[in-house]
Amino acid sequence: MKRIATANWTGTLQEGSGTLDVPSGAFSALPYTYKARFVDDSGQSGTSPEELIAAAHSACFAMQLGHFLAENGTPATNLKVDAAVTLVPGTGITGSALTLVGTVPGIDNATFQDLAEKAKANCPVSKALGAISITLEAKLG
Repeated sequence: MKRIATANWTGTLQEGSGTLDVPSGAFSALPYTYKARFVDDSGQSGTSPEELIAAAHSACFAMQLGHFLAENGTPATNLKVDAAVTLVPGTGITGSALTLVGTVPGIDNATFQDLAEKAKANCPVSKALGAISITLEAKLG
């Protein structure tokens, strides 16, 4: 299986701009710029590669954990996952911090924590991000 995304960029790093497209239609002509990546922490001026990695990581982790919870006989009612990807200019992407709040009827906290750690270690995006620090804060809500 392959998934495709297309980036179009015009101009220099600081003055240029680009757009991102994906065939699924999830986004088309999504803008990205230097400002969005390095200056505007509010996220209001466009997306960034780090925001897209955070989206991919949170989605993949939630799916993997959902699978493990179902296998355990305790399917989740809801899993809310935030991923905060850190970029240090001049160094690169240094980490992804996962924050999870799960509504999982019939599970004890120890089992929930174990399955969350297992999902963190086994989701394909976590594996792809193996060169950076990945942390997890998980709680039942």
